[in-house]
Amino acid sequence: MPVVHPREAVTHEMHGARFVSYVTPRTGGRELCAWRGELPAGLRAPLHTVTREEVFHLLSGELLVTLDGRTERIAAGDTVIVNAGTLFGVENPTAETAVSWVTTSLGLEAELADGTRITPPWAA
Repeated sequence: MPVVHPREAVTHEMHGARFVSYVTPRTGGRELCAWRGELPAGLRAPLHTVTREEVFHLLSGELLVTLDGRTERIAAGDTVIVNAGTLFGVENPTAETAVSWVTTSLGLEAELADGTRITPPWAA
């Protein structure tokens, strides 16, 4: 049974956010990957379309989440299902860092508005 301790997680930074990767093939994941997201105060992540379904659970803080042009405020304990092909974005309008837990299937890619495709290392 693979157990991933915090000291074994790998931290990545992109677009002003921190992604702490726990579940990947490197740690024993075969189909899923999962990470803790740390979204600092004032962050507005770029809108992007995802190629795989994501489950985005907010552990602490509040965020504005945009799905296909519809924006909703979420708070700690709320879960957002981001379907493949959905235009997705998050913004932290508060003075505190928000922390999330995200799970998706391996191989997720994101496409930015300018057409740039990203394969995040925490989802590969």
